[in-house]
Amino acid sequence: MRYSTLADWLSWQETLHPAKVDLGLDRLRVVLERMGLEHPPYALITVAGTNGKGSCVAMLEAILHAAGYRVGAYTSPHLLRYNERIRIERATVSDAALCEAFARVDAARGDISLTYFEFGTLAALDIFFRAGLDVVVLEVGMGGRLDAVNVLDPDVAVVTTVAIDHSAWLGSDREQIGAEKAGIFRAGRAAVYGDADPPASVVEHARSLNASLRCIGRDFGHQRAAGGWSWWGMGLHRHTLPLPRLRGPYQLNNAATAIMALELLKPSLPVGQQALRLGLSSVDLPGRLQLMDERALRICDVAHNVQAATAFAGGLHNLPCAGLTHGVVAMLADKDVSGVARALADTIQVWHVAGLSVERGADAAHMAAQVRAGVGGQPVNEYAEVSMALEGAAAAAGPADRIVVFGSFYTVAVALAPDNDGWWRKTGAEHVTSVSR
Repeated sequence: MRYSTLADWLSWQETLHPAKVDLGLDRLRVVLERMGLEHPPYALITVAGTNGKGSCVAMLEAILHAAGYRVGAYTSPHLLRYNERIRIERATVSDAALCEAFARVDAARGDISLTYFEFGTLAALDIFFRAGLDVVVLEVGMGGRLDAVNVLDPDVAVVTTVAIDHSAWLGSDREQIGAEKAGIFRAGRAAVYGDADPPASVVEHARSLNASLRCIGRDFGHQRAAGGWSWWGMGLHRHTLPLPRLRGPYQLNNAATAIMALELLKPSLPVGQQALRLGLSSVDLPGRLQLMDERALRICDVAHNVQAATAFAGGLHNLPCAGLTHGVVAMLADKDVSGVARALADTIQVWHVAGLSVERGADAAHMAAQVRAGVGGQPVNEYAEVSMALEGAAAAAGPADRIVVFGSFYTVAVALAPDNDGWWRKTGAEHVTSVSR
């Protein structure tokens, strides 16, 4: 084995390939075949989408587990530990299991160079192959057509939403991006689209493959009811369902989309009403409208594009606050920072913007300029780092004020770090380096 610790393996993988992002499947297919993983012994659901795919995966995982199936799930990125990316029976895999899988990938690849994400995807597939699973749910990392998880053929392919994000790799409009995401569809197999107004490219690609595409609002949907909601589709109705444990009105779309995918798998993996109820009631996914306190005055969300920020604003609107809302935000430099700020300008009254000390991270000056462009005359406080912005927001917030943290998985990870939980308890004023009003 090349390395004995997970940290060493991950550090090495970050330097193995000359490009951090190198979309394509040729390298993966060779290594996959060498490892004998090209024909998985389990049913497979692949989930793509600009937003909502993590929530949809979590719901599918929870429901299938409640139905008694041995289920694996692969998601990215992680918040606090790399192990979060690979789960079996809703439990994260161990360091030892990851190191052993990495060693098998390393032995099989020979002189083939792999990106960090490709290496991890192959390790996940290797772990799943050996685990005796009934079903696996894979989350696409970026796009779909050329993403590493698309190296396997799904039994059901799901696209949750299509919006503008990752434009440098996927295209600058919804039609281009939709075509990339629809690349996970397979000829003659089932596909699901989980948002209103699918791009024509998604519909046309499904038609060209003779893939059976079900779209929300046309082929399936949901309706709120007293104390819960109901699902309809394929001539069926599922009544008296509990609202998903994940907060936000948009989660009903994700839940309905997950149920549609499960209905399409019913011949081989039937799921009963009780499993739906248990799964929806128990699903958990940190960083999605996550309440850090009982009063809903400290909230985290990984929203990092305009569509996600708009949905986040809607979720906050349903959680009324008597005081001001302070927004702590740090983002990657290639994101539409001003657009995200504009989407939340009616919800957030005071801004605390920070630099993000990661590759592609925006510095504090860029963040501040872009947020000011999006929110006009609202107060914008500038900090060098996220931890300082958290402390500054906590110092400035009054007893009835709310603090919301968003903009990136990296940003929320700082807020959720076990050694950084004081930010939502402090009062007083400190660590503000510049303020514009």
